[in-house]
Amino acid sequence: MSLLRVANLMVFFENALVVNDLSLEVAEGEIRGVIGSNSAGKTTLMNALSGLLSERQLREKRRGGERITIMGEITYRGETITLDRPVSRVAKGVVLCRERHPVFPESDVLENLKIAGYLRTRREIRETLEFVFDLFPNLARYRRKRAGFLSGGEQQMLAVGMALVARPRLLLLDEPLLGLSPLMQRHLVESIARIRDQGGITVLIAEQFARPLLPLLDYAYVIENGLTTLSGKGPELMENPEVRAAYFGV
Repeated sequence: MSLLRVANLMVFFENALVVNDLSLEVAEGEIRGVIGSNSAGKTTLMNALSGLLSERQLREKRRGGERITIMGEITYRGETITLDRPVSRVAKGVVLCRERHPVFPESDVLENLKIAGYLRTRREIRETLEFVFDLFPNLARYRRKRAGFLSGGEQQMLAVGMALVARPRLLLLDEPLLGLSPLMQRHLVESIARIRDQGGITVLIAEQFARPLLPLLDYAYVIENGLTTLSGKGPELMENPEVRAAYFGV
């Protein structure tokens, strides 16, 4: 049985169709990807999966607005969660690390990580911190440093670490490689593999930088204008001439 199943998801912002009849599945233990350029609908998809989009829709309805429309079904572990609030999804194990995930700049690294574990026990937080510091040694080195003084790459590590402290069963990563140096990108890709292999966490990644990611992906979906145009195993898409032309510049 799929851990996550998305069936015929459609998202409208007023009259603009942002996600167009999109369906995907993620089995437990997989690393799957959603590849697409800017404005392809990746972030909207991840916000729909995490509940942030339905939360925005609910707030607008309370004010009498109808700007956001969500159609289709999102199922997690066989349970429909299409309308669940974000905190409910986090409690169930669906955790999003957002694009340029905000950290608390005035708090140090350790405080940021502990804040992210507000739904978890002290023992669970302690156990996860050990894994996070092993995964990202720089965070261990700078645990008492204010997050606002970290480099962009270190802040991205902290954001992923904060998502891990929430104890996900399904980790959603939105544009984790954005703005990182090639060296930092490679380190983060290696870390994502360890998150799955050592942490036992299923991962779904939305990303436009396909080249470093595709060899890692068990399966990937290429989307344009909110619509799936290609799908297949990561290494197979690496050799696809359409993917190479669109995302590798060759």
